[in-house]
Amino acid sequence: MKALKARVRGGRLVLDEPTNLPEGAEVRLAPIDADDLDDAERARLHAEILAAEAELDAGQAVGEDELWARLKALR
Repeated sequence: MKALKARVRGGRLVLDEPTNLPEGAEVRLAPIDADDLDDAERARLHAEILAAEAELDAGQAVGEDELWARLKALR
């Protein structure tokens, strides 16, 4: 299942789209803007993400499907 998006309205979380979760299902929620990174750490993280994307675009890394296939083959 993909991630769900919600907003706070009147102190309650309200989903932005319908879900097919069963009644009473429990989910974990975390604010998307809450982390323990300072500005320098966040800048390094973003630089690493950009570098990884460049490696992927240059064919120097494997995509998600290939990664999962390799992990499954290790079983």
